[in-house]
Amino acid sequence: MKQETVVVIVGAGPAGIATSACLNLLSIPNIVLEREDCYASLWQKKAYDRLKLHLAKSFCELPHMPFPLSAPTFVPKDMFVQYLQNYVYQFNVAPLYQRSVENAWYNRIAQKWVVTAKNWISGLVEEYVCEFLVAATGENSEGIIPNVNGLDSFKGLFIHSSEYDNGKRFGHKDVLVVGAGNSGMEIAYDLCNWGAQTSIVVRSPIHVLTKELVQLGMYILKYIPCSFMDKMVLMLSKLLYGDLGVYGIQRPFKGPFMIKNETGRSPIIDVGTISKIKTGDIEVMTAIEEIKGDQIKFTNGQERQFDAIVFATGFKSTVRKWLKDDGGLFNENGMPKHKSPNHWKGEHGLYCVGFASAGLFGISNDAKNIADDIFNIVHGN
Repeated sequence: MKQETVVVIVGAGPAGIATSACLNLLSIPNIVLEREDCYASLWQKKAYDRLKLHLAKSFCELPHMPFPLSAPTFVPKDMFVQYLQNYVYQFNVAPLYQRSVENAWYNRIAQKWVVTAKNWISGLVEEYVCEFLVAATGENSEGIIPNVNGLDSFKGLFIHSSEYDNGKRFGHKDVLVVGAGNSGMEIAYDLCNWGAQTSIVVRSPIHVLTKELVQLGMYILKYIPCSFMDKMVLMLSKLLYGDLGVYGIQRPFKGPFMIKNETGRSPIIDVGTISKIKTGDIEVMTAIEEIKGDQIKFTNGQERQFDAIVFATGFKSTVRKWLKDDGGLFNENGMPKHKSPNHWKGEHGLYCVGFASAGLFGISNDAKNIADDIFNIVHGN
């Protein structure tokens, strides 16, 4: 099967559906190809039960549709999925599901993109030809489980955080969470609440803030320099949490908002984990040195037995697996070579959305910019 259109969007996560919605509003034909059997599969199928949006709802809206006034400031997962359902319906976004894109290349003679996708329903390979190609698979396309020495000998269960829903099945078991980002910290808290003997590996320095401090910082950053905001927020954080170094948690030298701007890495938004660490209900561990059976040895020499490991070790981009002619838009890790706000446009009508390490706020900006740029090119503006 061969089909021609103006725009092909690869990926039906929030980035893909937001871009399609913006194009639909401008009456630009587009096709969204999605490898899973639903839109926003990471949210619908691979997010833990107690997850809430870590930023206030005003920073998490997709283009042209605010959250209802009745929605809480920090929107729970199920409410966000409902918001996405309403969004897809309102803007007539209609992804083609179970289409796994295998190859995308630029035909310089025809000056068009050629995209091949395996249709897992029919078993056939389909071909799509378009003037513009949008990579919307994003930075969270595939879960990462690091190469840990001896992991293949581990006798218990180990999973990626995308497979974790809640701690019910881990009650009264010894569970190690590897990774102290927001997901890791919240999963550790959830496991503890379900009765698991919980430990968490904290390898690198982290900033710990309340959601209210982050919300305050996001608003005030519009008016004051980042360095001043960091000093103010760090002072308040130290008053709230004290010296976390005694519990094995070090603070970075740079401030939380400076790090976010430079690396895209967010501060930890505490959901109650720190109080559990202070009471000893959750134990902080150093990095893993090796695993032998159910025994795990840590870099500080400590050895412990665990029944399960949850790797909250993040995700990676997979764009380089299928995109063959990126014209230098992406680096070897499948992330844009240029930093925001100059990251979203490549050569020959190639765009990317959801790669700015700026969450839903960044996705919204990228989607609008891409749709407006395509509109201007199509109409010769």
